[in-house]
Amino acid sequence: MLRAEAVMLEIGSAGALGAGFEARDHSPGQAEPSRRRFLVLGGAAAASLAAGGVLTSLMWAGEAHATGVGEIRLVPLADGSTLTLNTDSRAVVRFNSLRREILVTRGEAYFSVARDPERPFVVKIDDRAIRADGGAFTVHRLDASRSEVTVQTGALRLEMNGASQVVGANARVTLEKDGGARVTPVAGHDVDRGLAWREGKLAFEGETLAEAAAQFARYGGPRIVIPDPALASEPITGLFAANDPAGFTRAAALALGASVEPRREALVIVR
Repeated sequence: MLRAEAVMLEIGSAGALGAGFEARDHSPGQAEPSRRRFLVLGGAAAASLAAGGVLTSLMWAGEAHATGVGEIRLVPLADGSTLTLNTDSRAVVRFNSLRREILVTRGEAYFSVARDPERPFVVKIDDRAIRADGGAFTVHRLDASRSEVTVQTGALRLEMNGASQVVGANARVTLEKDGGARVTPVAGHDVDRGLAWREGKLAFEGETLAEAAAQFARYGGPRIVIPDPALASEPITGLFAANDPAGFTRAAALALGASVEPRREALVIVR
């Protein structure tokens, strides 16, 4: 605005001097202070705009929240929504007056979304966007090439590759790095079972012993090793504390007629 005013002042002065006025007709003593003043004003305006741009950029950079291995964190958000981060996870929250956006950059996050018709709630995984008007869902970055979105309640709109798809409750979307997406129905009790981690628990219902061991590995502690492939493929059912792999191995060994051999930084289940 200051620069615009300075330009208007210069134009006004030129008009007052007549139609034949040209800048070079000014004497040096009159023109130079005026130009210096305009340059100072213009420079101040440019600096102000630049500072404003930097401030806006910093504000939109968002606030990062992260958990370490074995840590679970509930984060209340300014709009009344909540974000729960599973072990070794990270998300960046970017809210302003027009939109609510969260980037999941690592691990797993559970969202309970407060309704706000004026501001869509958008969760991003790389170049994919998940829009929610309410409800609850999880986003899990499985590895560098795959992610999963599981809808507990409400409905989501998945946007990717210029197209969109609505996904309702009790459904899981597997996102591939190459742009593919596969939607599969999931029973409600299986969705809830998969969310036991929010209470620091791991719930299994027919998963193999190897799959259960992989889940415990996400939370730290001694590794669970099952050398026998046949034993590793045995199904396991139960609710266990995520931070107690030793308790899990004892219970699993008892149920499967096996035993646990504690070794350096490992719990080996043998039969």
